[in-house]
Amino acid sequence: MRDCACRRVGRPSLADQVGQECPTYCGGLLQPCDAVSGKTTAGFTLAEVLAALLFMAIVIPVAIDALRVASLSGEVAERKATAARIADRVLNEAVVTAPSGGFAQNGVASENHRTFRWALQRDNWPVMLTSTSAMQVLTVAVAFTAQGRDYDVRLSTLVNGP
Repeated sequence: MRDCACRRVGRPSLADQVGQECPTYCGGLLQPCDAVSGKTTAGFTLAEVLAALLFMAIVIPVAIDALRVASLSGEVAERKATAARIADRVLNEAVVTAPSGGFAQNGVASENHRTFRWALQRDNWPVMLTSTSAMQVLTVAVAFTAQGRDYDVRLSTLVNGP
């Protein structure tokens, strides 16, 4: 009868016969060892390997989809910030040139090698503060495309009417 490998380092083994697997405590873990060769045997069963593959088959597509959504969110956020800057600039120019009426109602702006379409709309504000003041609402809509989808940003302000 030969002892397990762990027996040689002072830990007890349960081997009674040659060639029988004996569970021992090797390094604090319960691992079977071969009583004939004295080597620790360890491995995964087919069921464990299949379970791990099934888990990976579920997790990997979910993780890839999460990365795609995060990428889209980041790109849309960046373009919305750019569109908001363009809308603010167009709205400020429209307010400054509003009395003369010499400002375009739509156009295209390019920033960071991307194209943004904008449109200015002027409407009467339905609330009259006094009988002599007529306020108008200026609204700028800036449209853009990110990863095949259309988005827009709208900014509005009130100005004194003509």
